[in-house]
Amino acid sequence: MSPKGQSGQVAIEGRRLRLSNLDKVLYPQAGFTKAQIVDYYARVGEVMVPHLADRPVTLVRWPDGVDSQSFFEKRCPSHAPAWMRSAAVIDDLNQCVLDDLPSLVWAANMAALELHTPQARVSRPDRPDSMVFDLDPGPGSSVLDCCRVGLDLHGVLAELGLESVAKTSGSKGIHLAVPLHTEVTDDDTKGFALALGQLLANREPDRVTVVMRKDLRKEKVFVDWSQNDRHKTTVCAYSMRGKERPMVSTPVTWDEVSDALDGKDPDALTFEAPDVLDRIGQVGDVYLPNLELEQELPALGTQGRSRA
Repeated sequence: MSPKGQSGQVAIEGRRLRLSNLDKVLYPQAGFTKAQIVDYYARVGEVMVPHLADRPVTLVRWPDGVDSQSFFEKRCPSHAPAWMRSAAVIDDLNQCVLDDLPSLVWAANMAALELHTPQARVSRPDRPDSMVFDLDPGPGSSVLDCCRVGLDLHGVLAELGLESVAKTSGSKGIHLAVPLHTEVTDDDTKGFALALGQLLANREPDRVTVVMRKDLRKEKVFVDWSQNDRHKTTVCAYSMRGKERPMVSTPVTWDEVSDALDGKDPDALTFEAPDVLDRIGQVGDVYLPNLELEQELPALGTQGRSRA
């Protein structure tokens, strides 16, 4: 789908949507228009919708472009299509659930550049199906420092018998996820993530921290374990970001992370929307294990077990 012009009607999977202000430039530095944003989400939907499905979504909207004010929209707006699913999971707040391509394109038309989701689904809100680490570089650190910490964390998890997947944050950091899909709670995943973060911080206190205070993060990578809290969300895989250019939170392989670190090339992990569409055609969805792999979260000091 390649919408053009100011507005128009489109039919997607039997649903009709009215698209508006398509010529509006939302990424001025790149000249990237709303039409291109809608087109990106329409084309990436095949791999992205499974990561959104059955999860309450927080929309982060830039109606006047990334150089203007943005706002978080947790409550599903009253003007959302009647056919689109919504659900109240936390604090009786009715949120949009983007279960299909028409719903995703509707969100893109709302200039919801960023889509954030929790680790648990609507159907099982008390059971996260993955554990996430947000590796965030402090002042004086870079994405390459996050790569090194991510590889260290990947290695520790492997020693525990746990596989993990990675994606760029679409900003400065790296996200690491451990698929679970077994009987765990957010308290389990949050405590486990904190313990592993503390392990890395104890090994390299000059490089790694689990302390949230920003003034204590200089030249360190913050291992944000708190993203596993039931009330927290993380930007979804394949979501665009509200940066100067149309950056995307992009799944990457561990070989790519290692190669970027070895080559001292932070740009190797920088992807804009057109790049991501090309990547999917070449490598598919390398984040798919986060939806499918079943693993038991072990007690620390024991080995995990996985079921294909």
